[in-house]
Amino acid sequence: MKKGFLIFTAFFCIATAQSQVLISLIFGDKLNSEFLEFGLEGGANFSTISNMGSSALNPGFNLGFYFDLRSRKNPAWMINTGVIVKSPMGAKEIPLYSLNDENLDNTFAGGHINREIRYFNVPILIKYQFKNNIYLKTGPQFGLLAKAFDEFKNEINNDDVVYKKNIRDQVHVIDAGLAFGAGYHMNVGNGLNITVQYYYGLVTVMKGDGPNNQYNRSLYVTAGLPIGKGKAAQKRAEKEAELNKVVLPEDEKNKP
Repeated sequence: MKKGFLIFTAFFCIATAQSQVLISLIFGDKLNSEFLEFGLEGGANFSTISNMGSSALNPGFNLGFYFDLRSRKNPAWMINTGVIVKSPMGAKEIPLYSLNDENLDNTFAGGHINREIRYFNVPILIKYQFKNNIYLKTGPQFGLLAKAFDEFKNEINNDDVVYKKNIRDQVHVIDAGLAFGAGYHMNVGNGLNITVQYYYGLVTVMKGDGPNNQYNRSLYVTAGLPIGKGKAAQKRAEKEAELNKVVLPEDEKNKP
């Protein structure tokens, strides 16, 4: 029952996140206002898992959408949140372990393993933007597990041999940690946000009898593009112009 509920929750979140990205592209102008900026964000991330021995960085691409909710009293302060729909983590070249199959173990002896763990990540950050358009942000980030697998690789007779092992049941469904970063809001078009952000996981990756000292670490380099911001601003300007129109009295209109 519990497993079924988790599968349903994950499926619901996946479907919701993907549909929200599509809806946002169509109705982006309706999601932007004077104190709310909405946009799409994506880029590269370089992940690893702490205390994995001789593991290497796992490069990947991330994609999601963001919201900047500005304070009405001081617009320099805002809450930066959203969903990173595609966000692979993990590590490359982790130490080999037995697959409990003599043929497979012999096949991949001398090879390596790449571990990839995919989450839907939700940062909830406090962001402050200085007058020179540089901003800082920090706060918690939460992740919901989507997929996790170990990819065994070896080269035999100049051919690559690959075997994927599903390890989803061995990884904690919920990840959480701290995120902190810095960026620059460019005055180009409706404003392009360039951000460098680091995620420091505080929940162990593996559950049960797995290692209890391994945590996700990831460096993000992203670009955020507001969607529909210009159209929303134009609509607000037209509305204000309508409200500010001076309507002449009837007797003034009839004067020669």
